Amino acid sequence: MTIHWCGTGLSAVPGLRRLIEAGHEVTVWNRSLDKAEAAVGDLTNRIRAFDFDMLSAEVQEGDITVSMLPGDWHVPIAEMCINKGAHFVSSSYIAPEMRALHAKALLRGVSVVNEIGLDPGIDHLMAHHLMADYRASHAFNPENDLSFLSYCGGIPKNPNPFRYKFSWSPLGVLKALRSPSRSIRNFSELNVQRPWDALGTYTAPLPTPETFEVYPNRDSLPFLDDYGFEPTWRVKEFVRGTLRLDGWSEAWSDVFAEIETLEGPEGEARLKEMSDQFWRDNAYGEDDPDRVVLCVDLKAERGGEAVWHKTYVMDAWGDARGTAMSRLVSIPVSLAIEAVANREIPAGVSPAPSDPRLVERLLQEVDRLAQHLQVVDHLA
Repeated sequence: MTIHWCGTGLSAVPGLRRLIEAGHEVTVWNRSLDKAEAAVGDLTNRIRAFDFDMLSAEVQEGDITVSMLPGDWHVPIAEMCINKGAHFVSSSYIAPEMRALHAKALLRGVSVVNEIGLDPGIDHLMAHHLMADYRASHAFNPENDLSFLSYCGGIPKNPNPFRYKFSWSPLGVLKALRSPSRSIRNFSELNVQRPWDALGTYTAPLPTPETFEVYPNRDSLPFLDDYGFEPTWRVKEFVRGTLRLDGWSEAWSDVFAEIETLEGPEGEARLKEMSDQFWRDNAYGEDDPDRVVLCVDLKAERGGEAVWHKTYVMDAWGDARGTAMSRLVSIPVSLAIEAVANREIPAGVSPAPSDPRLVERLLQEVDRLAQHLQVVDHLA
């Protein structure tokens, strides 16, 4: 069985190195050979220039292919793997085109695992842990009012005036600010066209509590089912969103105002100009540590009183091991690859695993990656 690891970008290297150092048979594919050799050339010479046709010729039945390439490659590579009876792993969200491969993957008996990085990934594991804990508690009652919050953010460890720093091109961040979101607030569906229309604050229960700015992103509602919420349950709040340093919205107010006016090809060109300027002014320096804060919170209320309330909270930052973001994205990917190899993840298209034993094992590994990981019981 060979692991074909495609892509050695900033968020890929720690997990890749972990697999090679553990003795797995790994072939590394990357568009730039120089970058791949700089990343893992001290560990292996099995490095090849990424070419889809060459990859297809190499992948054999039972192999595992991981795509850490741009998202456009995930579905073609996954489909090729299924056709060959090989497995596939990615850290990215499950696109509709990926979900459409589920029946085919089931028939071939191969696992197509996605959403197993940081966010999505570790956040899912935390949600599964809290849901299992709540269901097993004396407070569990289908009539309770439930509130679920999941906020994750990559932020500078040493805050700057812009309240944000970039690890790669800011263009993706700027485009995401133009995306609508769907969540639940006060028992009703909340549809928001721009993040700044739903800005709020959240105080993370860190050892020293810290307040952040937060906003919903993407479509949170499909995750009700993924996390095991029953259709008949009373859901007061349900949001998956982004976390930013306090003061972020003020520092970015001019950016929001301009983004709102951009349209057509001229607008896209202006976005690119803004991205280039932000990269010049607010990129991470070589010895500039990043930080990742992730909070997943589940609260059950009865008659307006909390009867169960816990938060899974993580705080991690760059250190001698490299950036927090790179290890928190890529090492969970490497753990999922080993779980697939051990036949611990069923066939078909799936997000991060929900099996309790696997969830707890993976979270134990996350504990080694983060400087702080804790479940806070607010009613204890």
